[in-house]
Amino acid sequence: MAYFDMRQPRSSNRTTALGILLGVVFIYFLYSIHNTSIDQSELRLRVQTSAAENPLSPPTSAFRKQSNAQNAHGVRRPPPVVHYQLNNLTASASPIQKHEKVLILTPLARFYPEYWANLLALTYPHEHISLGFITPKTKEGNAATAALQEAIRETQSGPEEERFQSVTILRQDFVPPLTSQDEKERHKMENQKVRRASMARARNSLLFTTIGPHTSWVLWLDGDVVETPPTLIQDLASHDKSVIAPSCMQRFVNDEGEEDIRPYDFNTWRDSDVAQELASKMGPDDVLLEGYAEMATYRTLMTKLAKMGKDRDERRLMPLDGVGGTALLVKAEVHRDGAMFPAFPFYHLIETEGFAKMAKRLGFEVWGLPDYFVYHYNE
Repeated sequence: MAYFDMRQPRSSNRTTALGILLGVVFIYFLYSIHNTSIDQSELRLRVQTSAAENPLSPPTSAFRKQSNAQNAHGVRRPPPVVHYQLNNLTASASPIQKHEKVLILTPLARFYPEYWANLLALTYPHEHISLGFITPKTKEGNAATAALQEAIRETQSGPEEERFQSVTILRQDFVPPLTSQDEKERHKMENQKVRRASMARARNSLLFTTIGPHTSWVLWLDGDVVETPPTLIQDLASHDKSVIAPSCMQRFVNDEGEEDIRPYDFNTWRDSDVAQELASKMGPDDVLLEGYAEMATYRTLMTKLAKMGKDRDERRLMPLDGVGGTALLVKAEVHRDGAMFPAFPFYHLIETEGFAKMAKRLGFEVWGLPDYFVYHYNE
């Protein structure tokens, strides 16, 4: 009887294993090169598609000067006629999937590095975000503009995926009524009408100059809002509301020496019978203000309804009649249909609260998220 030994030498097993390992490494190497080439091509495509094709394109698109702007005889070519199909523009609950363009607008009197860092941390694709700023022609405004320009220069010359689609800076063409931007001075009751009328003018100038035919959403974000969830845009848009505002809070150290949170923005409210009765007795140029003991309105203030405990629900909604501008997401169609920030008494309301009234008069609903927090700088 014959026996056959089927065992292979150990060196043969090692050779086979080494061959398999080298094959796996080679396949992974080819896959990595393929992915890298895809990433680079996507970046190049992003640069090409985000740049405006002609000088008449909206300011929300970056413009790259073309070399063929003149013909063979040195005569400048006329700009083309551009068609925009606004009926095809969407502002949906899934803005990332539909590549919807977001315009973030900020009236900026002071520059806070925390504000810019928070802006950079937003996870909404930056290639779909345009920024717009308006700064006052004051000493503080000049300093804020210089700091802003340096932050923009660093960001827009940095990694491609961190750059914003475009950035616009406007300087106010009027002198602000208040020379000081200190918090106590800003919030004095006697300063509110002129201060907020000036703010309304600044917001309108910024809005009408920067909104473009590709803009789906406008996010109003004050320059002293220094902390928001990174998913702020997606979270607010997911409710698919025409106007929606989170609660603006402020971090502070309480009397016990512990870190705490308190409501900050009292301009986000639901109206009351008392407030309406007060308004009915006012003159045509009088403004009803919120948050002052001298003018008790007994409105329902959204930030006062915020829950801090385990029952906090960031998706809890409530209807509103007035909004603040610290953080406010608006479908662009609301502004296009005519809702702006009145710099004059509009139903005895002004600026952002007047905007909410105007939006509702145009048939749009206004909503708030009492348990969804953004945080204001604590001076």
